[in-house]
Amino acid sequence: MPLVPLRPVLEAAEAHGYAQGAFNVNAVCQAKAVIEIHELLRAPAILQGADLANAFMGGRADFQNGTLEDKKKGAKNIAAAVKKYGEQSPIPVVLHLDHGRDFDSCVAAIEGGYTSVMIDGSSLPYEENVELTREVVKYAHPRGVSVEGELGVLAGVEDHVFAANSTYTNPLTAVDFLKKTGADALAISYGTMHGASKGKDVKLRREIPTAIRECLNHEGISAFLVSHGSSTVPQYIVNEINALGGDIQNAYGISKDELKAAIPCGIRKINVDTDIRLAVTRNLRELFRDFPQLKNDPVVGPVWKLLDEKRAAFDPRAFLPPIMDTVMYGTGEGPALAAVTGAIEKGVKEAVGTLIVEFGSVGRYPLVKLDTLEDMILRYKEGV
Repeated sequence: MPLVPLRPVLEAAEAHGYAQGAFNVNAVCQAKAVIEIHELLRAPAILQGADLANAFMGGRADFQNGTLEDKKKGAKNIAAAVKKYGEQSPIPVVLHLDHGRDFDSCVAAIEGGYTSVMIDGSSLPYEENVELTREVVKYAHPRGVSVEGELGVLAGVEDHVFAANSTYTNPLTAVDFLKKTGADALAISYGTMHGASKGKDVKLRREIPTAIRECLNHEGISAFLVSHGSSTVPQYIVNEINALGGDIQNAYGISKDELKAAIPCGIRKINVDTDIRLAVTRNLRELFRDFPQLKNDPVVGPVWKLLDEKRAAFDPRAFLPPIMDTVMYGTGEGPALAAVTGAIEKGVKEAVGTLIVEFGSVGRYPLVKLDTLEDMILRYKEGV
């Protein structure tokens, strides 16, 4: 079936009281693995390509410096991969842009085949954030594409998102924001943090989503709350990476118990990226340990060289540039390359499968109304 927008998936989560994990991908084999593990667990799937992931998938190894043209190319490559596996799947699959930097990035994603976009204006003055988000909604909704905004600031680092301190989301301001923008979903700040260094024993301020949800219900606004910066950073994987020669320090996430306790408070979408990065990095290190002959392979040996040089890194984009055609298009043959992509897929399935179960979306795909982009165009015209 065609890829679906975000709204119907979150409507099902709201109606039945669970949360939907949203998982970032940066390679064709990662998209394949995310869809396959959701199929196995009969769960709806949200795959995310971050704004700079589009640049990376456009062939830009130095993705932090990616241009709009890089992002346009990468958006098409990610969409092609997700469609290849998602359109043959019985489950509903969403392709969502994570942390769109500006209007043009959102347009590039939509034109490339994304069915949902997030515009991050949280660093802007409030009225500018409202205006930017409203403009994205005006462009996206007539095309059936869902829109997520962000209000409040999360501390931490993720791609181009940097903040030293958090600014919590004000519930009344959240209501005003959603009234003025018409966004479908809102990422809020309630104690989560971007990146792998969130600190030990983080406690989420669950009263914030509770209050926002009550205010939205009172005002009759249909919108859904999103938890960014929600990776759990499994300590056993961090320890395994370090035992395999890595050097990852001060890496702590949000506990699964804290995240699960936020779900009854109205959190319906939970973004996860770091857990996948860690599991993939661990698996690559294990692969080269168990099959040392691969270190000298002409195709994948350069991947090992980068792993060995960048011991503190755990973002696979730091290691995968030597096999960019495989990353971007899923092409390439031979047992060495198959071993690397197999290790990546196995790591993705481990990280993602665990959280599908924890967040409660197992077996939920029949609950989702299978609205296409064309269906959503009509719904948006009618006021959802």
